[in-house]
Amino acid sequence: MTFTMDDVNVLFEDNHILVVVKPQNIPVMGDDSGDLDLLTLLKNWIKERDNKPGEVYLGLVHRLDRPTGGVMVFAKTSKAAERLCAAFKEHDLEKNYLAVINGKLREEKGTLVNWLKKNQNTNVVYVATSITEGAKRAELKYEMLETFGPISLVKVGLQTGRSHQIRVQMAAQNCPLFGDVKYGDKLSKGSNLALWAYELKFTHPVTKDSMVFVAYPPEEKEPWKKFELKKHLEKYYY
Repeated sequence: MTFTMDDVNVLFEDNHILVVVKPQNIPVMGDDSGDLDLLTLLKNWIKERDNKPGEVYLGLVHRLDRPTGGVMVFAKTSKAAERLCAAFKEHDLEKNYLAVINGKLREEKGTLVNWLKKNQNTNVVYVATSITEGAKRAELKYEMLETFGPISLVKVGLQTGRSHQIRVQMAAQNCPLFGDVKYGDKLSKGSNLALWAYELKFTHPVTKDSMVFVAYPPEEKEPWKKFELKKHLEKYYY
């Protein structure tokens, strides 16, 4: 699929930051696939829209996996990029996700902690031990929202930002994500990964305003349409 700006929802823009909804299945930055990436798409859009000569600056301060969609913030100046990167490192920026998992987690809400290591050759992350060389601590908080037959809707808050973290930690609970063939889902081959970065909270790097951005997953598509998303999320915002 070839992506255009018609596929990208711009939530907010000023002189310092750009907040958009990343479509699923587009890489955030260039990779070995050679496919058009979101960063390049946005740069080209700004360059053409504003008739800018030369290279457009747009700082990548965090990432989403290619199959994951949802809210992302980009920096339009180096100063904003530096401050946003610092906010990520200091956990002053909050990212929350919705995921659909196979089965049910044992507790309605809780915290999962694992040590994860990435195989650079296969791009697969696996659960290791705390003494495994190169393994990194991964922590997330979750809340079960609803179950529909063999699948469940879960709200996830990341406490660390490890590669494939939610996917691997859920699979380690024998609850792989819907559509995640890579980490064990055998029921929904051919479906998009049911993982969506629905909320981003941070302090504006220049104005210091509190910023909150929310974008729902594609409610009309499987498996999201099985659940009452508005009912679960509106209590946080209305």
